[in-house]
Amino acid sequence: MRAQRVSQRLLLAALIGAALSGAAGAVGAAPAAEPNTQVPAGSQHYAASGFPDRIVASPAQDASSGFAVAWRTAPLAQPPVLELAVAGDSPDMGQVRQLRASSQALQTENGNSQHHRAVIDGLQADTLYAYRVQGQGTWSAWQHFRTAAAAGEPLTVLYFGDTQNKNLSHVSRVIRQGWQTAPDARLTLFAGDLVSGGDGEDDNEWGEWFAAGGWLLPGMAIAPAAGNHEYFEEFEDTPQERRVLGKHWPVTFALPANGAAATASTTYWFDYQGLRVVVLDGTSALDLGTAKAQASWLQKVLEDSAQVWNIVVVHQPLYPLRAERDTSVLASEIRPVLQQHKVDLVLQGHDHTYGRRADDGAALPQYISSVAGPKQYRLSPQARATMKPTAEDTQLFQVLRLDDKGLRYEARTATGRLYDAFQISRDAQGGKHFSEITDGRIPQRDCPRPLSPKGRDDRCWE
Repeated sequence: MRAQRVSQRLLLAALIGAALSGAAGAVGAAPAAEPNTQVPAGSQHYAASGFPDRIVASPAQDASSGFAVAWRTAPLAQPPVLELAVAGDSPDMGQVRQLRASSQALQTENGNSQHHRAVIDGLQADTLYAYRVQGQGTWSAWQHFRTAAAAGEPLTVLYFGDTQNKNLSHVSRVIRQGWQTAPDARLTLFAGDLVSGGDGEDDNEWGEWFAAGGWLLPGMAIAPAAGNHEYFEEFEDTPQERRVLGKHWPVTFALPANGAAATASTTYWFDYQGLRVVVLDGTSALDLGTAKAQASWLQKVLEDSAQVWNIVVVHQPLYPLRAERDTSVLASEIRPVLQQHKVDLVLQGHDHTYGRRADDGAALPQYISSVAGPKQYRLSPQARATMKPTAEDTQLFQVLRLDDKGLRYEARTATGRLYDAFQISRDAQGGKHFSEITDGRIPQRDCPRPLSPKGRDDRCWE
């Protein structure tokens, strides 16, 4: 580690010297190339041990009465337990409930590990609980988790687009800023491509994603969508090539088991304080032929919703923001269901830019695509013509504040500046009224780099 710090200092000094001499100070110069992970190859820095790590909480189907926790250790002789108590001010936890976890082995570039999950039910609404998870002769720290309150109580939600690349070095600041901006957030939505994947460094990348998330992940309800980078190409460049879900996804999160049969591990829904969230799998819909099955399942889930607000999360945008994207299957199968049930928001990622629009002639749903990570692309001319606002070269997070009277949406930059905002107000009869919020927004941000001479390079940064 000392040698690594020395190397980093030397690199920083070299960069500063180059900048002072003008070699790296040109306007629009790209950041220095760096690896996708901070750990040296082959170091096994993120290898599992007897101490529990990668602890993440997720909502139950009814988030007022339960939640679930996933965590990781080195292989154990027997499944560990989770301990739960009502949180109090004394170090004496009082009456502690124990739940035996289920476990599944995983082998990665960092060696053997075991992933555990415990589902906790029968809880009281709007109650702060303390829990800890077991390892090999040891325990995690006690974590706090509050169950959802009654419908209509104010709720704050964080939403992040793709994290994907350089989670520890670049994404962590966006997550921290989101938490600082909305410290009362109880639920966090991730719109897919949490890691890059498929490069032999998958476990290191997941390790850095958890390091970037810090205390947020075990302390609030985390609800991710699977993106195309959660899949990999099996038999790549052969006639048998096919998309396969990566082995980390099914063991990393303990999500509600209520999804569409064709996508049981990547689709789900839950209710949280007057809000129904439905998570779809766009990759499976586009590449594995499950769009109709997901649309049928979505139809039933939305028909049965008695919640004031309904939000759908899917990785690939129904209105693409990059050129040469084809998500027409989502548009033909999924969009009619969203329109029929007047879904409020469709939260997306994938295109590594920012854009927002609604269907022609309608205010809702609002289709939003965003990016939290450093990998940035360019908008297509079509997106520029049909979406407002848009952004390139910008890391963002989003804050949603809602109760039974309204929903306020804000998109903010990595430094917390307001980039986009709107309000959906709800009248006494349940009607919804959309209005833009323009006060305080910063100007539109575009990629500072010119296109390549042939106009084919749609990357903003490497």
